[in-house]
Amino acid sequence: MKAAKLLLLAGDFVEDYEIMVPFQALQMVGHTVDAVCPDKKKGDQVRTAIHDFEGDQTYSEKRGHNFTLNATFDEVKPADYDGLVIPGGRAPEYLRLNTQVLEIVRHFDKANKPIAAICHGPQLLAAAGVLKGRKLNAYPACAPEVELAGGSFVKVDFSEAVVDGKLVTGPAWTAHPAWLARFLEVLETHLGGTAA
Repeated sequence: MKAAKLLLLAGDFVEDYEIMVPFQALQMVGHTVDAVCPDKKKGDQVRTAIHDFEGDQTYSEKRGHNFTLNATFDEVKPADYDGLVIPGGRAPEYLRLNTQVLEIVRHFDKANKPIAAICHGPQLLAAAGVLKGRKLNAYPACAPEVELAGGSFVKVDFSEAVVDGKLVTGPAWTAHPAWLARFLEVLETHLGGTAA
């Protein structure tokens, strides 16, 4: 496997597992992951939220860990990265109001670089206008946004992921094994290797 340089877009109250697990797992297999947040620099922290599925009609939300950013948002040059990771949680709902964030997302789409988005992460894709004609998944409550942005919402089990070209999506952290495996396959193919 060739090593990739990946950008992870974070914000306050990003979902705890959805930032911690991919950040650690992608580094574990040899990739570099720069986690950034608008208006924050390397060493600053974002607060996380834990979204859980406890039998209610929607997820519950609890305070999670503090996550330390390892790169500075204002120094990010999207052309330097091979792929983009967008975790869910509460962060995407306000990050989509940031024009720089939307331009970063558009760069990865236009350059046809791998993008992995999970749970509420596709809210950023919808706001950036990059979903027209795409098939994807997200947390089910985001299905209307996906459809209004021109995408096709694909219903899958909460342990599955959807791949459309270089876009890899999933419904929640419960899909991490499938979502990360599919993203690694797309990355390897993008970097000139062969998918397992």
